[in-house]
Amino acid sequence: MKKIPVPKKIKKKLISHGDERIDYYYWLRDDKRKNKKILNYLKEENDYTNYWFKKNNVDSGKIFNKFKRSIPKFEEGFKTKLDGYEYYSTASLTKEHRKYYRIHKKRKKLILNVNNLADGKKYFEISGIFPSRNHKYIAYGEDLNGRRQFSIIVKDINKGKNVEKNQCFSSGNIIWNNNSDGYFYLKKDSDTLITNSLYFHKLGTETNEDKLIYKENDKEFSLNISLSRTKKYLFLNVSKTESNETWFLDLEKKDFNLKCFTKRMNKHLYYVDDTPESFFILSNRNNQENFALYETNFFKTAEIDWKLLIAHKKNVLIENFLCFKDFIILEIRKNGLAQLIQINRKNFKKTRVDFKDETFSVNLTNNINYNAPFFSYIFSSLKQPASIYSQNLYTKKRRKLWSQKVLKHKENNYETKRLSINARDKTKIPISIVYKKGIDLKKAPLLQYGYGAYGSIIEPSFKFSFMPLIDEGFILAIAHIRGGQDLGRNWYDQGRMMNKMNSFFDFIDCTKKLLRKGIGNKRNTFAMGGSAGGLLMGAIINLEPELYKGVVSAVPFVDVLTTMSDESIPLTTFEYKEWGNPNKKKEYFYIKRYSPYDNIDFKAYPSVLVTSSLFDSQVQYFEPAKYVPKLREHSTSNNPILLKMNMIGGHAGKSGRLGSLKDTAEELGFLMTLSR
Repeated sequence: MKKIPVPKKIKKKLISHGDERIDYYYWLRDDKRKNKKILNYLKEENDYTNYWFKKNNVDSGKIFNKFKRSIPKFEEGFKTKLDGYEYYSTASLTKEHRKYYRIHKKRKKLILNVNNLADGKKYFEISGIFPSRNHKYIAYGEDLNGRRQFSIIVKDINKGKNVEKNQCFSSGNIIWNNNSDGYFYLKKDSDTLITNSLYFHKLGTETNEDKLIYKENDKEFSLNISLSRTKKYLFLNVSKTESNETWFLDLEKKDFNLKCFTKRMNKHLYYVDDTPESFFILSNRNNQENFALYETNFFKTAEIDWKLLIAHKKNVLIENFLCFKDFIILEIRKNGLAQLIQINRKNFKKTRVDFKDETFSVNLTNNINYNAPFFSYIFSSLKQPASIYSQNLYTKKRRKLWSQKVLKHKENNYETKRLSINARDKTKIPISIVYKKGIDLKKAPLLQYGYGAYGSIIEPSFKFSFMPLIDEGFILAIAHIRGGQDLGRNWYDQGRMMNKMNSFFDFIDCTKKLLRKGIGNKRNTFAMGGSAGGLLMGAIINLEPELYKGVVSAVPFVDVLTTMSDESIPLTTFEYKEWGNPNKKKEYFYIKRYSPYDNIDFKAYPSVLVTSSLFDSQVQYFEPAKYVPKLREHSTSNNPILLKMNMIGGHAGKSGRLGSLKDTAEELGFLMTLSR
């Protein structure tokens, strides 16, 4: 019988605000990831997990084969039309990565085979492909370990050869200049990984000659770049949780004169796009938390000059907008569900795009042409794979352009529902569920999934990765808890900072109320979440350790207090307004109230599978590495607590589609084994 790994304990005192914490596993942190003792310990954990899987007949191979049987041998992606060219990608069941093609004048050309690039490498991922304005080149970001620090490669399409490689530790996103002889990119700080600098690189020059356009010195802000609707401007968004500012650069001019649209102000968020005539602004100014839409001309960008177009509503969140010649399309969220609204720019008459399903996901996609007479959107539900539709702006006629292919999948075999429950503070929490028709709901295993942070929404869209469990009789429930932005900006605010406990209570209350409604077997109830959702998992099993039979905690952010107290740890300062700043006494003690690592106690914990990757840039590997032995040490049950650490890979695990599905199959296999 293989022994459970037991790492040594070295006492480390952590003192703040007169409060002393003891961490016996702090030594497991190695920022260089080369300490042999630590690496050997992680390998021991992997060996033990593999042993447990084998001993308990976890048939992840069966699940992986089911995935493969559901995937077509050959898939062709949606074709994006750009200046008379069409770009698209294909995927093969026998290959990990995609191939990228271009069609011009009916001639198809292979422009990038990622499989060839990844050959012989333990990890390989690209950030996407970015065609130059003249379509002579493509650029792509290259990540070799999962750290999301991309080198930028430029390839001459016609010659089929790389022109250069810029080892610049970028975010992976680039914008070409109008002449196609250079590009703009964002650079990350090598230590904190915060994206803080905008550069311009001219083809044929060395990286050290790249021109610095903008440098952000406030460590609470991060940068993002985008191309305006008309492609005339580069937009630089400088943002943190509660505020931002936008800068814009005229790409039709040869200078690098970056202009500020409106200066950052506390608790003001705004987003800008253009038309040939004016700027449009989505803003939450004057406490309009769910945003309103404004318009202004190119020369008067100060707030005083903004003209109101679409007023703020307390029960409707405006998430996005897209301008066409005669119409504006709004992406809104009402009662927790996404909707599309078409607005006539002349008379402001509103028309809702109708969908029949009770619970679904919809958002705009691939709308490149401002003058197009139609708009495109992607639609999906918990039982319907994603499809892209086009709808005529004038006639309302709709047609399907592309669909995700899932072999042998029949929508009519599944039931979906949208429910709501009252949390302990009487707040109504939405839940989306899906299950196979014909199962006994009271006896069926229940898997509840959640996230609840950053305003991110777990959409009730098709969940391919969960289908093997659903086909085996599991009920999948998505709890739309506070901390997401499902019911508006206030829904997010109620689940962050000094309101974070709401996220955990909501999730637990959703589970209990579902079981009381006869949805799920209380002796076969499971939970799953990743990253900030892994924090959620850690918190709920500290609060209610015997409510769940098993938990999958993927890349979990579990050592919140220690991480947020250390500015040297990547991305920490950028997230003060999400979790709190431990330098402030009140916020320190609130974080300590829920931080999973700090609240482990002698309790009958459920079975837990923790997954992580050594080069994870978002949640450092040492958090789950410390969490598992401490949880084992305190658990009063005999339930397994397992760690699976990818020794190469990032926040999303292994690179490649099949490698990722193998990881998912192990997680599902763990839950399926426990449910027997």
